[in-house]
Amino acid sequence: MAKKPILPPAMLGILGGGQLGRMFATAAKTMGYRVTVLDPDPQSPAADFADVHIAKPYTDPQALAQLAQTCAAVTTEFENVNADSMRWLAQQGLTVSPSGDAVAIAQDRIAEKTFIRNAGLDTAPFLAVHNSGDLAGDLTPYLPGILKTARMGYDGKGQVRVNTAEEARLALSNMKHQACVLEKMLPLVAEVSAIVTRTRAGEAVCFPVAENQHVNGILDISIVPARIGDALLERARSMALQLVEKLDYVGVLAVEFFVLEGDKLVINEMAPRPHNSGHYTLDATLTSQFEQQVRAMCGLYPGKADLLRPAVMVNLLGDSWGENNAEPQWEVLMTAPNAKLHLYGKKEARIGRKMGHFNVMADNADAALEQALAIKDTL
Repeated sequence: MAKKPILPPAMLGILGGGQLGRMFATAAKTMGYRVTVLDPDPQSPAADFADVHIAKPYTDPQALAQLAQTCAAVTTEFENVNADSMRWLAQQGLTVSPSGDAVAIAQDRIAEKTFIRNAGLDTAPFLAVHNSGDLAGDLTPYLPGILKTARMGYDGKGQVRVNTAEEARLALSNMKHQACVLEKMLPLVAEVSAIVTRTRAGEAVCFPVAENQHVNGILDISIVPARIGDALLERARSMALQLVEKLDYVGVLAVEFFVLEGDKLVINEMAPRPHNSGHYTLDATLTSQFEQQVRAMCGLYPGKADLLRPAVMVNLLGDSWGENNAEPQWEVLMTAPNAKLHLYGKKEARIGRKMGHFNVMADNADAALEQALAIKDTL
């Protein structure tokens, strides 16, 4: 028997109180739900919009029991949350999406890449490295490559470029011999991402594919629609939908791709949550990725993901703030009628820290990009 949808004013819980949790809370509150945030940081950005903030660790038994007693459904805003906590909540009868099992796959690069390959989807050539012995053989198929920690790496952290077997072994030693993957570096034409929403009834919707540009391993700009051929766009959507189906996934899943020469497409990684490259959906699509997150966890049909206008999203890092947290020069951005500023409410700006983003909508992607870059230069 199908579960009944969860309707307002039910209480929804989220593990994590960063900017993704903040935007989830905003969407949920707008739709009439109440929100409980579990995050140990007393100044977590999501707490500004939550009805209840539990400032305890994600594994705290009392905090988890409070979620189980007060929430109708629970989700997460980041993949490094404790998967066993999510499994325990599900055992208490809560609707938990995505599942702890899906999160466990996404938070371990060895499990993730193995699952993707076994699902019949292409990845870059990779070698699972559990210990130094795994680097004793012929590494030619994976070099030059990138040695990545299997767990806890994000925004370029936990990654080292290696050109030789000797460099790979030294890098593993410097990483204190923790589990890693050695992934062959490929000649990239572009990087793109597709964000899919899937419900427990199996209904799935894919947002328009974004073209992503990174600086120092951190997403800098997303351009929508991605400036690649229609056939590649369709293939990215199809691969993302195939992956979400194989995972039996419920929620919002971001799938990142490498576009290679010869119109080849390989999956780089996935994130079991809304994604930085999907922030354009707050202004440029009929439904945002955060409303989709609410809809999926509540058993509602996904909203339409049609692109209203081409858009460019620009990340705002702490680098743009001056001494003593002096604000950037917002005037040009705030007076542009087709630009939208989103700040995350973080109290302290630091180099490399995501403080906000802005979206620019225009008649075509190139025009939006030109204006977005011009605004960025004024900040």
